[in-house]
Amino acid sequence: MRQGFTLHNALFIGFCATLLVAIKSMMRMKLGLTGHSMFLMSLFYLVCYGATNKVGSMTLCGLLAGMLAMILGVGKGGPFILLKFTLPAFAMDLALIFMANLFTLRWRCILLAVIGSLAWASKSWIQNLMVGMDPQVAFIQFGISSFKGGLFAIAGALLVPIIIHRLDAHDLLTKNRMSQK
Repeated sequence: MRQGFTLHNALFIGFCATLLVAIKSMMRMKLGLTGHSMFLMSLFYLVCYGATNKVGSMTLCGLLAGMLAMILGVGKGGPFILLKFTLPAFAMDLALIFMANLFTLRWRCILLAVIGSLAWASKSWIQNLMVGMDPQVAFIQFGISSFKGGLFAIAGALLVPIIIHRLDAHDLLTKNRMSQK
């Protein structure tokens, strides 16, 4: 029998979403690097999935983080901030349905991070098209954002197996934890 989210899972997802927004708001430096926010997003979304082993945990974390960021005014973009946080998480969860246990944990995280960065970059592509940018230029911008965001997302994803292993070593994961093949 499949269980829904337990209180332990919900608290962990809420903690990850809050920590994501808190760290992002503390580091409001203008780095000048496209895609640097994907490092934290992929890290926290994948840790949520790794700790709960439930499809939907990343979307829930992204939705909570987006609402919290909107309330606190973290980032720029107004209502698009919710889309910025939720779209990558939803894309990662959607991809997870089709590749749940096909790869090892490390490769699953890397693949999900790349998919999340593509979804993250598509938000800017949609915005650029809405303001009237030439479609070819918008597509080039999308490609650059996807590539740079993907590099940061992969860097964050590579940390996830280490974090999951440490959480497991300290018995902080529930019994339905992610298989690490």
